Amino acid sequence: MEKLPKIALPFIFILVVLVIIISKSAVTIGSGEAGVLYKTFDNGVVTDAPPLGEGFHLVAPWNKVIVYEVRQQELFEKMKVLSSNGLEIQIDASAWYEPVYDQLGNLHQSLGEGYLQRVIQPAIRSAARSVVGRYTPEQLYSSKRDAIQDEIFAETKKILEKQFVQLNEVLVRDVTLPNTIKEAIERKLRQEQESLEYEFRLVTAAKEAEKVIIEAQGKADANRILSASLTDKILQDKGIDATLKLSESPNSKVVIVGGGDKGLPLILGNN
Repeated sequence: MEKLPKIALPFIFILVVLVIIISKSAVTIGSGEAGVLYKTFDNGVVTDAPPLGEGFHLVAPWNKVIVYEVRQQELFEKMKVLSSNGLEIQIDASAWYEPVYDQLGNLHQSLGEGYLQRVIQPAIRSAARSVVGRYTPEQLYSSKRDAIQDEIFAETKKILEKQFVQLNEVLVRDVTLPNTIKEAIERKLRQEQESLEYEFRLVTAAKEAEKVIIEAQGKADANRILSASLTDKILQDKGIDATLKLSESPNSKVVIVGGGDKGLPLILGNN
């Protein structure tokens, strides 16, 4: 085997060194990620410049890049908290969050890659305890789920306001009460519903009775007015009109004018 020329040895050495340097210096940031640059010989974490975006980057081999996911992420929490009367309630909630992109360097410097466990989880647990403690189990079970969801979001967001983390939403997925309390609440709700239905039937029956009374009163008033208006003169005129119509009838009959009571016609048929 022929020996390599002396000039080739330095070239190969330089080439190997370059390959090592490039491999140590090349950084690829994936989709939905960003990189925080750490300068070993220049004040450490870079906080006064935007983070490294997606794609290929070359950095000095003595520096480091810490990659963070900057997409929206989800935290799912099962929490046991106490209601206003001291009963233990289980809350299943989700929090949607993401790091503040422009503050990624500050986030890494102050909280590090474990910021989820350091600030987000304690914040949402503290907010849940505070909010649920204002309500009774009945309120949590029936009508206040949306309210506690909004309040937990508002309180958690306030806690995280200066922690370089953006909270997008808090969703309360389930509220679990002790079985005895749940059954008592359901029984109470059924009784209230039955009571409302009974009251509705009473009101309906009362309105129907009132309607019948009004109709009867109207008929009585109409009859009284009609009776008062039927004078002897009007009855005689009506009797005369009836007599004239009977006289035009082809049936044989005898009509005696003035033969009836109060001068009304007396009608005698064939029989």
